[in-house]
Amino acid sequence: MLGKRFIGDVRRGLVRQAKAELMEAKMSKRLMPLVMLFGVALLVAGPTEANAQLGETSSFLAHVSNQYRVIPNLTYHVASNQENKLDLYVPRGATGPTPVLMYIHGGGWVGGTKESSVLRILPYLEMGWAVANVEYRLGAVARAPAAVEDGLCALRWVIRNAGQYNLDTSRIVTTGNSAGGHLALTTGMIPASAGLDRECPGSEELSVAAIINWYGITEVGDLLAGPNTRSYAVEWMGSLENRFEIAERVSPMTYVRAGLPPTLTIHGDADPTVPYQHAIMLHEKLDELGVPNELHTVPGGRHGGFNREQTLAIFETIRRFLSQHGLGGDLVTAQ
Repeated sequence: MLGKRFIGDVRRGLVRQAKAELMEAKMSKRLMPLVMLFGVALLVAGPTEANAQLGETSSFLAHVSNQYRVIPNLTYHVASNQENKLDLYVPRGATGPTPVLMYIHGGGWVGGTKESSVLRILPYLEMGWAVANVEYRLGAVARAPAAVEDGLCALRWVIRNAGQYNLDTSRIVTTGNSAGGHLALTTGMIPASAGLDRECPGSEELSVAAIINWYGITEVGDLLAGPNTRSYAVEWMGSLENRFEIAERVSPMTYVRAGLPPTLTIHGDADPTVPYQHAIMLHEKLDELGVPNELHTVPGGRHGGFNREQTLAIFETIRRFLSQHGLGGDLVTAQ
């Protein structure tokens, strides 16, 4: 179970694990996901006693390289002269297909990297899940709706390659923070009739089992003009004459309908970057249509950066949400 010692155990475990990995090989692109873990761990780790007994989470992290293989920078889509890539974390020795978390980073659609968000996937590795950590075209490369198209193409890639990597396509969960939360929603909600997956290789039907939305944008047009105008949204659209039409096309609220997958939204009610009202609108509309969903409000919470108590409460909500919907939500150490 993910307990109160999670954060301390994580930082100590990351140092031990990453040191071992770096002693075995030189820094290279293939080791980059592990190097990222090591670098961040050094920044946050405090003094530790060499002979101190490892906690459950630290024990998992110390052994994680034997439990997982990392396949970095797999190209899932090529567009705008850019190869869109994802890093895949796959459990070793699984007895059956494993559930998959598809994580999409934030950054207002104009910034961020998959590498900078790698620590967010750790609780799911401890659960024994496979994880696809996804990058996408940022605004400097392509305006909207490019990022939304890329999310759908990444999902298509996961489904198409499930057999090769022993992935369970009936247990795919999309998640992300901020703009990544928006893309987790669009990836899980947009139907084929919208035509936004036309550039994605293959013809497999796109579907997910659940969505975990961390303070994502739900009504893009609301951020383009008026009191809620946000510079990142304006930048993503640029000077497109039909920007409000495109904003509607890429807004999760446009696609809210009966039959959508269970959706969990996490949002601080003092968020200055993505209005908390976006979470309320989505929650109320999903309720109205009978879609299983939950809104976890962080009192006084801003745009992420929640404290330890708030973060542990969020992950307890995630565990319960996944378990409630048959997705193995017990955050236990993988063996």
